[in-house]
Amino acid sequence: MSLRSLTFVSIVVFITTEAVSGEDVLKAVGDQVSFRPDKFVPPVTSIIWKHITTDGITVVKAIEWEKGEPETPEIPNPRFKGITTVDEKTGEINITNLKVEHSGVYTIDINMKEQKQKFTLTVMERVPKPVIKVNMTEDNPDDVYLRCEYNETIIWKNSAGKTLKGSKLNPTRESITVKNKGNLKNFYTCTLKNAVSEETSDPVYESDLFEDVSSKELLGILIAITIIQIIIISFHFVQYKVSPEFIKFVEDHCPLIEGLYSPVLANINERRKSYSPRMA
Repeated sequence: MSLRSLTFVSIVVFITTEAVSGEDVLKAVGDQVSFRPDKFVPPVTSIIWKHITTDGITVVKAIEWEKGEPETPEIPNPRFKGITTVDEKTGEINITNLKVEHSGVYTIDINMKEQKQKFTLTVMERVPKPVIKVNMTEDNPDDVYLRCEYNETIIWKNSAGKTLKGSKLNPTRESITVKNKGNLKNFYTCTLKNAVSEETSDPVYESDLFEDVSSKELLGILIAITIIQIIIISFHFVQYKVSPEFIKFVEDHCPLIEGLYSPVLANINERRKSYSPRMA
C-alpha cells in the first residue's frame, strides 16, 4: 500500500472517530450530571444545549445562552426548568435532580454551529429496599423458603457472608431454601442490585423461622412436672382435707405451683383460725 493510501485511510479513521466522540454516562434518579465540550474557543457569543429523546425523534432545547442584555440563560422546555445551568466561560451544562425522562443524547451548538461531540445519558430508577417473604412447608417443617422478588440481580448471603445459590424450586435466585441446622443465631439477607444502586434487606434469623428445640423440650418437662404435682396435690387434698399436714406438704414438696394454690391455702388458714375456738 502506498504512502498516499495510508495517509488517506488515517484521515478517514480520524474523521470517523471524531464524529462519534463523546461520553456515555449512567446515573440514578435524583443524581446530577455535567457535560463539558472538548472544544470551546473564545470568543463565544451563543451556547445552545439540545436534548434528543431516547426514541431519537424529539429534539428540544435544554438551555440557551446568548451574549448581550440580559445574559440570563433561557430554558424553554419545562423538563429542564429549575434544575439546569450553563457556564458561559466553559460551555459546561449541569442538570440536577435527574429523572428517567432526562435520558437521551445531548449536543451543543457553539456560536450557532453544532459540535460533533455528543453525550449519551441514561437515568435509571434506584432499586427499592427488599423485603424477604417467608414460605413455610407443611410437609417438612425443617425446610423454609425465603423469597425476594425483583427483575434484576438478586444476591443472597448468610451471616457468615457466604453468597448462596437459588433454591431447587427457583434457581434464578428469587428464592433460597433454608434448612434447620439448630443454630438460631444464623441469619439471611437479600440484596437487590442494578447498574446504579443496591439495597439490602433486614436480616431474617433462623430463630424466627424455626422453634427452639431445647426450649420446647424444657417446656414439655415443666408441663409434665406441673401435671404430676397437681395429681399429687389433688390426692393429698382429698386425703388431708384442710389439715395442717396438707398445707405443709404443698409448701415442702410443690414449690413450682405453690403460687397457684396460695389463695386457696390462705383461705384454708383463715377458716381454720375462725373454727379453732369451737374445736378447742
